[in-house]
Amino acid sequence: MPRPGAPLTLRHLLGCLLSLAGVLVLCLVLAASLGAGKISLIQLLRWGDALGEVDAAILFQVRLPRVLLAAVLGGSLTTAGIVFQALLRNPLADPYVLGVSGGASIGGVLALLLGLGSANSQLGVAAFAFLGALLALFLIEWVATVDGHLTVYTILLTGAIFNAFSGAFIYFIQSVASLEQLHAIVFYLMGSVPSFGYATIAGFGAASLLAILVLWSMARDYNALSAGEEDAIQLGVDVERLKRRTFLLGALLTGLSVAVAGLIGFVGLVVPHLLRLVLGPDHRLLLPAGCLGGAAFLVVADLVARTLIAPNEIPVGVVTALVGGPFFLYLMRSKKGRGGLV
Repeated sequence: MPRPGAPLTLRHLLGCLLSLAGVLVLCLVLAASLGAGKISLIQLLRWGDALGEVDAAILFQVRLPRVLLAAVLGGSLTTAGIVFQALLRNPLADPYVLGVSGGASIGGVLALLLGLGSANSQLGVAAFAFLGALLALFLIEWVATVDGHLTVYTILLTGAIFNAFSGAFIYFIQSVASLEQLHAIVFYLMGSVPSFGYATIAGFGAASLLAILVLWSMARDYNALSAGEEDAIQLGVDVERLKRRTFLLGALLTGLSVAVAGLIGFVGLVVPHLLRLVLGPDHRLLLPAGCLGGAAFLVVADLVARTLIAPNEIPVGVVTALVGGPFFLYLMRSKKGRGGLV
C-alpha cells in the first residue's frame, strides 16, 4: 500500500486495487459459505460433486444473489459518499445528505402501504422507491438552481429541508398504517438486503458500474476541487459541469441503493474515511478503492446480520450503525490532535 500523500503510480494503483479485490473475493466466498445452514468452503470450492440438491439451492438461489447484491450496494453507497464529500468539501457528508434518499423512502413506504411488500413484489417496492428518488432529484435540482448555477450550499440546504419533509411525511404514513404494514415499513427503513434474481442484480450492477466509471473519469477534477472552486477553475476544471454531474450520478447511485435496500447508514461515511487514512486523498485511487472496500464492508455486515441471531436476522442497517457509529467516534477522537478528520 502506498503511504498517504505519496505520488500515485500505476504500480501503486494496481497493487492497491488487486489487494482490495482479493479481500472482496474472500468476503464473498465466506459470506456465501456461512449462514443458518452452513456450507463448508470445501464444498463451495468443489461445487457439484460435493453439494447436494438442497445445499446447491441454498447457495445459488438464496445466498449468492444476496451476497452479490450486498457488494453492489456497498460499492454504490461508498462511491456516492466519496463524491459528495468531494463536492461539498465536507468530511461529514454522506450519500443521504442531498435529500434524494428522502424521495426514495417516500416511494418505498407508499408501495408498502399499497400492499407491495410481499416476497413476490419486492421489485414493485424498488420501482416505486426509485421513482420517488427521481422525482426528488429533479425537484431538488430545480429548487437549488439559481440564475443557471447549481450552488453547493443551496443544494445542501434544499436536501436538508427535503429530508425533514420526507421524515414528517413518513411519520404520517406510519400513523395511519396497519400493524402489519407498520412492521414492514420500519424494517424497510432500517435497511436490509432483499432477495432478487440474477437478472435484476445484473441490471442494477451494470447501472451502478457505469455511474461509478463516469465518476472515476473525473477523479483529477475532484483532486483540483479540494483546493477550492476558484483554484479548480484556474486549473481548467469546468466546475459547474462537475457539480451537476456529481449531483446527478451520486444521487442516482443513492436513489438506486435506497430503492433496493432502504436506508443503510454509515457505509458511505465511515468507509471513505478509513480508506483516506490508509491510501490518502487522491481520488484516482480513492474512488475505485472505495467501490471495492465498500462492497467488502457491506458483504461482511450483511453476513453478521444473517448469522448473529440465526435463524432470525436483523436489518443490516442496524449492524452498520452499531459498527459505524463507535468507529466514527474513534476516528474523530484519534484525529483530534492532528486537526480533525481528513
